[in-house]
Amino acid sequence: MTKIHELPVLLADQIAAGEVVERPASVVKELVENAVDANSSEIIINILNAGSQLIQVIDNGDGIAEDQVKTAFLRHATSKISEQRDLFRVKTLGFRGEALPSINSVSDLTIQTATKTAMAGTELVFKGGQFQSQTVAPPRQGTNVMVKNLFYNTPARLKYLKSPSTELARITDIVNRIAVSYPEISFSLNSNGKELLRTSGRGNMEQVVAAVYGNKVMDKMLAVNTSEMDVEVSGLISLPEVTRSARKYISIILNGRYIRNYQLTRAIVDGYGSKLMVGRYPIAVIKINIDPALVDVNVHPTKQEVRISNEQAISKLITAAIQAKLAPQVRIPKVVPKSPVTNYGQIQPQASTKDEQLVLKLQSDVLAANKFDEPVIIQRADQLNSEKVKKFEDYVALFTNMNALRPTPPIPVPQTEPVVLQNKIELVPEETAGFPALHYIGQLHGTYLITETEAGMYMVDQHAAQERVNYEFYREQIGQVSADQQRLMVPIVLDYSTSDFLLISEKRGLLEQLGIYLEEFGQNSFVIREHPTWFKAGQEEDTIKEMIDWVLSDHQLSVAAFREKAAIMMSCKRAIKANHHLDRQQAEALLKKLPQCENPYNCPHGRPVLVEISNLEIEKMFKRIQDAHDTKQR
Repeated sequence: MTKIHELPVLLADQIAAGEVVERPASVVKELVENAVDANSSEIIINILNAGSQLIQVIDNGDGIAEDQVKTAFLRHATSKISEQRDLFRVKTLGFRGEALPSINSVSDLTIQTATKTAMAGTELVFKGGQFQSQTVAPPRQGTNVMVKNLFYNTPARLKYLKSPSTELARITDIVNRIAVSYPEISFSLNSNGKELLRTSGRGNMEQVVAAVYGNKVMDKMLAVNTSEMDVEVSGLISLPEVTRSARKYISIILNGRYIRNYQLTRAIVDGYGSKLMVGRYPIAVIKINIDPALVDVNVHPTKQEVRISNEQAISKLITAAIQAKLAPQVRIPKVVPKSPVTNYGQIQPQASTKDEQLVLKLQSDVLAANKFDEPVIIQRADQLNSEKVKKFEDYVALFTNMNALRPTPPIPVPQTEPVVLQNKIELVPEETAGFPALHYIGQLHGTYLITETEAGMYMVDQHAAQERVNYEFYREQIGQVSADQQRLMVPIVLDYSTSDFLLISEKRGLLEQLGIYLEEFGQNSFVIREHPTWFKAGQEEDTIKEMIDWVLSDHQLSVAAFREKAAIMMSCKRAIKANHHLDRQQAEALLKKLPQCENPYNCPHGRPVLVEISNLEIEKMFKRIQDAHDTKQR
């Protein structure tokens, strides 16, 4: 047997580096988090060659005392916890004491640091984890860490790195997430002398999100705020029309720490319901503040995976908050959304006369205060000293003439009454508040219905509209599963692998709640002899297979989620397809059913049902009127 021995310190540090320092972005994360923990108000990150040549992080934080700088590079040396009970109430981003020695062991590192009261600073130089020198440095408060030649002494790790653009993208992603986590800190990220990000540090999350994602995205973000017991949730979410193809644009910040958590991410997506298209995800920054005692951050060296004791309750709180925020939003996209924007997201309407400018200013003030009551308007009108808007009635009239909108009221929960459609009982709500009364004109390419109102023109996607109508019908039908079954002349036999057969057998009760009854039929096979009457003829086997696939792909699938999936599937299978010509009677029947839906704006997959082209936009396209900034004084 080989003799047991203690590893050399440098080798132990390099092994630890394999967990903590995966790539240049890991170094940036650890150093920036140290700067945040040091109470910095400004952090500058400089990168050369995607971090392989240089990573420099400069802060104006507390700094490190001269007699403690060298100690900071010992394994498990930290100022953030002292005893065991501190581990269960961690309030800082770092606490393990592994980052500096791990980074130091796989690079050439120089650190300059000074405290506020120090007469001089301290500079330490290391090479591949080996101490080289200690000298006096300028007394600039804060810390400056320079990491050069990363992974030069671990060639396998160096070979593992991706292309410079990929590594730089990962660095940018990390800095972006920390920046939105701490809007009160000014961040600057520079690569090869080019500035990639700069935030003001004024504590305004909207400004940081605009700096990260752009003004156009910020214009489409909504603020979310809610709390319950000892949990506070706040942040920004994008409107359903602003999505991405991956979940990575969702940032979850727990007590100031960016984390990865599947259940909380799913809770955010669930808050959108069917407003999102399949395979699309929102942009979101959700900050959660809870008692640190309820969080275990000592799960993984990178500290991005944590355990939360009340995770399910927090998930429900997030989902409910997003649902409530999105409920009152008008979801008809405009074809020509041309409006100038401010530096971070407020749409500025144009006005051509002085009176209109005064009213628009009044509108902006009232909407910013989230109010629309007479005292506020009169007070602001008096401040503007405009005779036209001193009276509340005059203001409303002028406001209406300019197509200025009040804050959108919440859409009430529709009342329902049963009606007979095609020999089936369907629960049909009253017409959705705010949905336009569409007058049918004609059909375009067998796909879109052209309609009009007094305010403009609307194009309706006939497939999406029929999907929405069908979905709300099947959602009710599936929720009221009856004993009505259609007997199959030829039973369906389905064969599965042993592992799938066992799993399906455990979930047979779930399938039966949707009227699908499986009988064991030999080894690893099931036979189906009947199916619910609402299945589409000719698609019985495919429908059953798809439902069983949901059980196999999601072991935690609930009855509610199962019914939702089934309703969406059936609504799509029975909807009018594109390139299918409708006569006037069929088109008008569809348009009559649409506003009776609870959500007539989106199909179950999240695609828009209709888009609007206002009269004003049509007149602009034909140059019958011009934007105010296009007009010239003559």
